[in-house]
Amino acid sequence: MGTTKDAPVRKNDIVTLDIEGLTQDGAGVGRADGFALFVQGALPGERVRAKVLKVKKQYGYAKMLELLQASPDRVEAPCPIYGKCGGCQLQHMDYRAQLEWKRRHVVDCLTRIGKLRVADEGAAGDGGAGAAEGIVMHPTIGMADPWRYRNKAQVPIGMAQADSEDGAAGSLIGGFYAQHSHRIVDMDACLIQHERNDAAVRLVKEIGTRLGIRAYDETTGRGLLRHVVVRTGFATGETMVVLVTNGTRIPRVDELVEGIRKALPDVRSIVQNVNTRNTNVIFGDETRVLWGSDVIYDELDGIRFAISARSFYQVNPAQTVTLYRKAAEYAGLTGRETVIDAYCGIGTISLFLARHAGKVYGVEEVPEAVEDARRNAALNGMHHVAFEVGLAEEVMPRWREEGVAADVIVVDPPRKGCDAKLLETIIAMQPKRVVYVSCNPATLARDLAVLEAGGFRTVEVQPVDMFPHTGHVECCVLLVRK
Repeated sequence: MGTTKDAPVRKNDIVTLDIEGLTQDGAGVGRADGFALFVQGALPGERVRAKVLKVKKQYGYAKMLELLQASPDRVEAPCPIYGKCGGCQLQHMDYRAQLEWKRRHVVDCLTRIGKLRVADEGAAGDGGAGAAEGIVMHPTIGMADPWRYRNKAQVPIGMAQADSEDGAAGSLIGGFYAQHSHRIVDMDACLIQHERNDAAVRLVKEIGTRLGIRAYDETTGRGLLRHVVVRTGFATGETMVVLVTNGTRIPRVDELVEGIRKALPDVRSIVQNVNTRNTNVIFGDETRVLWGSDVIYDELDGIRFAISARSFYQVNPAQTVTLYRKAAEYAGLTGRETVIDAYCGIGTISLFLARHAGKVYGVEEVPEAVEDARRNAALNGMHHVAFEVGLAEEVMPRWREEGVAADVIVVDPPRKGCDAKLLETIIAMQPKRVVYVSCNPATLARDLAVLEAGGFRTVEVQPVDMFPHTGHVECCVLLVRK
């Protein structure tokens, strides 16, 4: 690829860049004659020599060849495969600097995309004062120990090739994909995964190789084992192993199950999920128990949850408690209010809020998640919580017609943000408060602008570092009716 019509650089050009910022994926941003280039591994304040890899109309990508001037925030990444693996993006950045960058990233999205006003730094730490001059933007809440925090591993499986460094040809490999590719980087340990997850993935690769199980090949559609998914309950110590397969028959399955059970005494569930489609989606529709229970259990802040193979359950339990406590604080509940949880999943936020609410309604479009939510409500003796399957923007207007008047509406949408009809529904229902939990600051800013135009005021934003050493940041936002 050569230069585009407007770009001042061409593919394979060697350029010297001063890095002035980071993208949401953690890549450094520098400019060559005003043209933005994204450089993986570069930090703000650094000067680098880089080779242009790809040029688009508005921006391009470059590879760092030489670090000419290092940032004081640069640290040595402890992971031995960090340079190859695409699972983390910021291990080379001091953790305190990561937290500050994530706060600044949220501020940038709110002001640039949402056209919202954020209070100055002096007002940001006083818990509410200064909100009249703009949104109170709190410092990012980080972790005391930002390692080994993930309770779920989703590992694609492949076969080692003859020229591979990953083991004997024909053996099973598994790990994260290399960045911007579908090439698996084999690993035996991941520093952000719980050790039990690592041990289970390692074991399945070893036993599967010994039993002659072949990995799925996405180019040919042949082979069996697609992914190994491992879930661990941090509070209970229980582990679930899910084998995602391209077909129903697993050869020598009894030996595989027995090998897992013998080596991993904490395993309470071994499950097969069948996915025969040519897709990047991990799970198929059919799930069957090979041994043990169909769920494992975990606890968050004293609330017990049953977690099935396909349940959505936050991957960082320590920070989930921090985030959901903040959501409960922003909801301002006294024990009498009616709350609607518009993307309730398996009921995690719903049950957190139910401890302080008069009635909670949850709506979720995935039927299996609603089944889990109902089971979790019963598990905790919370009988004032009701869950319904459907799209929030369709179910909530009907609830309103039936006389449900929400004092508080909570939303925790996927990365694409809230559906436009749902935002219209929230504006029409006019709750006193809206609590918006977001995993994407860009779509958060877009949606806040809509709610502001519809009669709400954004009061404060609390970023939470749910995914240390990655470019992701979670936010909890309080809006009140004007």
